[in-house]
Amino acid sequence: MRSTSFGKDTGLQARMLLTMFLLGAVYVAFVGVLFAAGASGVMIALVAGGLVAMQLFASEAIGLRAMGAREVSPQEAPELHAMVERLCLQADIPKPKVAVAYTDMPNAFALGRSKKHATVCATTGIMELLSPAELEGVMAHELAHIANRDVMVMTLASFFASVAAMILQFGFMFGGGHHDDDDGPGFLAVIMVSLAVYVISFFLMQALSRYREFAADRGAAVLTGRPSALASALMKISGGMDRIPQQDLRAANEMAAFYIFPPGAKSAIGNLFSTHPPMERRIDALMRLESQLQSAG
Repeated sequence: MRSTSFGKDTGLQARMLLTMFLLGAVYVAFVGVLFAAGASGVMIALVAGGLVAMQLFASEAIGLRAMGAREVSPQEAPELHAMVERLCLQADIPKPKVAVAYTDMPNAFALGRSKKHATVCATTGIMELLSPAELEGVMAHELAHIANRDVMVMTLASFFASVAAMILQFGFMFGGGHHDDDDGPGFLAVIMVSLAVYVISFFLMQALSRYREFAADRGAAVLTGRPSALASALMKISGGMDRIPQQDLRAANEMAAFYIFPPGAKSAIGNLFSTHPPMERRIDALMRLESQLQSAG
């Protein structure tokens, strides 16, 4: 029963479709402004195609390198491999590559463009901090992200923000050659639209990122049958983050949306800019699910 319901969340699927539709509409308008500003169609196609290919096919390697992580063999991490393989058999999904990040920060994440091309990563800090049952809940959470395909959607969604951020950063390269009497909207219009695209993309990704964490928590609870173990893991991870130097948390912040618990979450200004829902809400949801499972049992 667990394998058939694992990774199936119609609410998440609907939100992913809506997010991609809205981002696509924003991107079409963005490309239209670039054309009107005099940008070359060939150049736009080459840059856009290159960035999409890089996001899809290089995101795993870039993410692992950013975290100081590397893929490990079953001989190097036999317990972690055995845990992931057992969970994958229960969930009826292909076993992803397994990586370890050598850092004291207790965390985990998943990357990949599909179920067959994915990586799950745990830090040495989280493996030392959690009990086997708690770590199993965390790894099941990451596998739920892969099963839901939300990792791929987040990777593609970040493409739009990346393009806008690149133009904002190197805007002078796109605005050269235009004068005040040009027919096109010119450099200032491109910068303003780039800023709007970045802001819209940011908030759409934040909303999707929060919901996908709830969905992955539910998937992990269904797969393991122990929501309380994941709730306990989240509390331990939150406490463990307090012992990590702030400079290390800031350095890891670029990957915040992909972690099971975001670095620097407690220093965030409210929940507006958080990539994750408040930990208290996640734990409450898991405890309600624990009660439902016990009642059903």
